[in-house]
Amino acid sequence: MGNVLIIDDEAGIRSILKDVLQDENYNVFLAEDGYKGLDMLNTEPIDLVILDVWLPNMGGIEVLKRIKEEYRDVEVIMISGHANINLAVKAVKMGAFDFLEKPLSLEKIITVVRNALELEKLKQENKQLRNNLFMEDEMVGSHPSMQKIREIIEQSAPTDARVLILGENGTGKELVARAIHLKSRRSQWPFVEVNCAAIPETLIESELFGHEKGAFTGAVSKRKGKFEIADRGTLFLDEIADMSLNTQAKVLRVIQELKFERVGGEESISVDVRLIAATNKVIEEEIKAKRFREDLYFRLNVIPIHVPPLRERTEDISALVKYFMKKFKPPALSEPKVISKDALEVLKKYPWPGNIRELKNVIERVNIMNDESIVSADILRECMPARGKRHAANWLSTFRGMPLNAARDSFEKELIKRKLEEDGYNLAQTAKDLGIYTSSLYGKIRKYAIEIKR
Repeated sequence: MGNVLIIDDEAGIRSILKDVLQDENYNVFLAEDGYKGLDMLNTEPIDLVILDVWLPNMGGIEVLKRIKEEYRDVEVIMISGHANINLAVKAVKMGAFDFLEKPLSLEKIITVVRNALELEKLKQENKQLRNNLFMEDEMVGSHPSMQKIREIIEQSAPTDARVLILGENGTGKELVARAIHLKSRRSQWPFVEVNCAAIPETLIESELFGHEKGAFTGAVSKRKGKFEIADRGTLFLDEIADMSLNTQAKVLRVIQELKFERVGGEESISVDVRLIAATNKVIEEEIKAKRFREDLYFRLNVIPIHVPPLRERTEDISALVKYFMKKFKPPALSEPKVISKDALEVLKKYPWPGNIRELKNVIERVNIMNDESIVSADILRECMPARGKRHAANWLSTFRGMPLNAARDSFEKELIKRKLEEDGYNLAQTAKDLGIYTSSLYGKIRKYAIEIKR
């Protein structure tokens, strides 16, 4: 029913509270001073702390302060035999759930413990609901590159290290940023996103740093910027390579000093923000072209994460399709639609220049525009973007007018070339993928004069 930690230097109080709470089916942990209590919080899944105000070595108020800083989800009930109104008010202002005087009423203790744990349960449920709403989509896929990304997220999220996410448009860079925030110590605080490419250069500084009333035409009132709004949370600068050099310099200064001034203001504002940045551009080329500051790149690139394009992990398309089919299931259907094998092959052969975002749109269109429970290749092609239809048509047109043997040879040559590229020209692996002997693969390479790149 809940794990309760009792921190009190009186053995008699600890013993009585333990017996009473165990009779109510709570799991009870004991500590005789603040240091041991904090150690136990670090090792046990504590839901609630009953904390004495007067403790040896570290006072109860200081312990309360530490708990609220490091274990914000844990409720604390303060108890004292020498209480006064000022002390009780101070404890509640610091985040204590309640303040009880000794001698303790056991009935009162049971009631307050039950209420505190009910509140904690509601908080956890609300947090889960917020997280479900916060993450519009999930990271789907078992490709080694995705597994590596998940490992990096797990390792880096608990830290405050800056993260630079690289990848093409539509690959899911924002999902990675949100996953890092949700797994961080800042998850209860804001996640603020800024699309640097969507904000005019004349407004980007006001957007990031805020402005004072009258700072420029149209500044009719004081306004907080994104850095200030994200205080204690995470600021996600999407498409940061589209930011002007002048703004890059100011962002670099904030990273270095964690201070800035609003546009038109003189007051220095301090913030505690974790910075995550993303771009679809090749940063090294932007630096070489003097469009991106090298010193800012070094500051941001503490934890680099590369999100691969969908064409490099086509084996994940099946799982992504199932996920989006479930997400966009028409309300009238009891089960999501199923995509046929031939339709899935069409999806796997398409290069997906818009990556996962484009695939998501296609599956949503499939669910809206047809009533069939099984999606055939023909239905799918009707829902593909124009370039997807052209891709399928162009691929088929290459075989038009060919005798069967010539068409078969042309297809076989193209398939072998693509498999070799995918496998990094590892002939043994390609032969295995194609289901033929390595000697047979050698023979076909010679037959079709396929160039082997090393």
